[in-house]
Amino acid sequence: MTKASKAYIALGANLNSPASTLESALETISQSKGIELVKRSSLYRSPPLDADGPDYINAVAEIKTTLTPLELLHQLQAIENAFGRERLYRNSPRTLDLDVLLYENFNSDSAELTVPHPRMHLRSFVLMPLMEIAGDMSLQQGYLSKLLEEALASGQIIHAL
Repeated sequence: MTKASKAYIALGANLNSPASTLESALETISQSKGIELVKRSSLYRSPPLDADGPDYINAVAEIKTTLTPLELLHQLQAIENAFGRERLYRNSPRTLDLDVLLYENFNSDSAELTVPHPRMHLRSFVLMPLMEIAGDMSLQQGYLSKLLEEALASGQIIHAL
C-alpha cells in the first residue's frame, strides 16, 4: 500500500457560476482515484489580482493523496479541462483554476511544477482559506496570520461568502 501524503489545493473561478463550479470541483476532486478530501474551507470572494474581470470565488482543500506531486498536478489539470478551462493569456478570467499549494515537505522549482506555490504567501485569497483549515501554520516566509495581515494591509480585499 502506498503511503498517502498531505497536500493543499487552491481552487478559484470567476466565470459562469463560480461558487457552483467550486462545489462541483470539490466533489470531483473527492471522487478522483488516489485522492481523499480531508477538509475544505469556506468560499471567499475577492477582486481579481493583477487582472481584469469579475470577482473570484476561492477556497482551499486539504487532501491526502497516493499520487506523486506531478501526477496530482496532471489530475488537477484534467479536472480543470473537464470544467472548460482555457488558458488564453496570463491571469485571464477562468472557469476553474486548481493549484498545488503544498505537498508534504516536497519542493520543486521546475518549468512544470513549482511547490510550494511561489506566490501563495502574497495572496489573501489563498492565505485566509488556508488558515481556516490548517491553522496558523508557518510557511518559509512566516506564519499565515502575519502574511495575511500584510496582504490585507497592501489593499487586498477578501470576503467570506
